Amino acid sequence: MSERPEKLMLLDSASLYFRAFYGMKDAVHAPDGTPVNAVRGFLDFIARLVNDHEPTRLVCCWDDDWRPAFRTDAIPSYKAHRLADPAVNEEEVPDELSPQVPVIVDVLEALGIARVGAAGFEADDVIGTLAARASVPVDVVTGDRDLFQVVDDARGVRVLYTAKGGVARAEVVTEAVIAERYGIPGRAYADFAALRGDASDGLPGVPGVGEKTAASLVTAYGSLDGVVAAAESGDPGTRASVLGKILAARDYLAVAPQVVRVALDVPVPDHDDRLPATPADAAALGDLTERWNLGSSVGRVSTALARAAR
Repeated sequence: MSERPEKLMLLDSASLYFRAFYGMKDAVHAPDGTPVNAVRGFLDFIARLVNDHEPTRLVCCWDDDWRPAFRTDAIPSYKAHRLADPAVNEEEVPDELSPQVPVIVDVLEALGIARVGAAGFEADDVIGTLAARASVPVDVVTGDRDLFQVVDDARGVRVLYTAKGGVARAEVVTEAVIAERYGIPGRAYADFAALRGDASDGLPGVPGVGEKTAASLVTAYGSLDGVVAAAESGDPGTRASVLGKILAARDYLAVAPQVVRVALDVPVPDHDDRLPATPADAAALGDLTERWNLGSSVGRVSTALARAAR
């Protein structure tokens, strides 16, 4: 058994396999011609993360519902621009990526790496719930800044942010980093994001309130509720024009938190998150490796897992 301190790593799986897909310019193919660049890249990411950050537990968190009804009922524009067909609640995914996702699922199962989703919830919600329940330090790996809201220095929850430096040079995001970058208290990211909005998620924000104003409001009043209360009371500490914008957006601000904040009470299924020292199904892993031309990547992740278990 490993003598290393216990640490849980939670992967925002879709963020990583999309990154793997777009990151490999020369697509690798299986013998039947199916592209497998996302599969190989995803496995290489896991190997790198296990080697570099030494978790003792690992969960690939999954979008069982990438656009949950409880969020779209509150704000219909939520992720609407990513719909492949407005009549069907399915995300637009490149044709060459779609067939690779089931392969990733099969390989993770054969390796024995936990993959966890929950009906009606996004991977972000699974991550938020598992991070909140954890009794050990947690590394969340994502390229989505929405998950900055789970950072908690007191509990050892941090984000390894891949959007800029990739997996190899992921930025370690703590409350201090959030405070320095956005000028807000480290735990106030969700309220700040609700005010500012996020076009990449179809989140409108408060019209006329940009990042700097959102930061100053959250810092001054401590929370979204505090900001709204200040607007309703006409607090003289903030310009009347800004308070007017908040008042005009009260209907939006009443529902924005349930869209922006990750759920912390998702009914996640039972799972074993310990790093597997050996494959759960060696025969199946061998068949998958040969069928999909995954030899080097499976070798790297298997070596990393075996080394971590020593």
